[in-house]
Amino acid sequence: MAQIPAGTGGSSKLNSKQTGDAWELTARRWLEGKGLRFIAANARERGGEIDLIMKDGATTVFVEVRFRTSGGYGGAASSVTRSKQTKLLQTARLWLARHNGSFEITDCRFDVVAFTGNHLEWFKNAFGA
Repeated sequence: MAQIPAGTGGSSKLNSKQTGDAWELTARRWLEGKGLRFIAANARERGGEIDLIMKDGATTVFVEVRFRTSGGYGGAASSVTRSKQTKLLQTARLWLARHNGSFEITDCRFDVVAFTGNHLEWFKNAFGA
């Protein structure tokens, strides 16, 4: 599924940032294939980061991308805990404020794209404010 690049500096092992970036790019391309438009990647605000921000029609979509090599500990989707959801909501609130928006005036949703091994799951509207 994902084309994961070889590591740099003679090592064939990727660091976690490179691995995360590769899966996020795979998710982005997959979502674009489903008709979403790319807005931003790795949007950082005080206290958090949003992997992808996309548009689905008029809806702003905040996407959390997760990867696990296996489902032995519940799979990738189960790693988006209540604490992580709260952090993503706060980060999205700050991002919207910097872009003249808010949850009250902007149609938005929170999706999760989870890769467990080579299995992809897309959870539309996975959680909300």
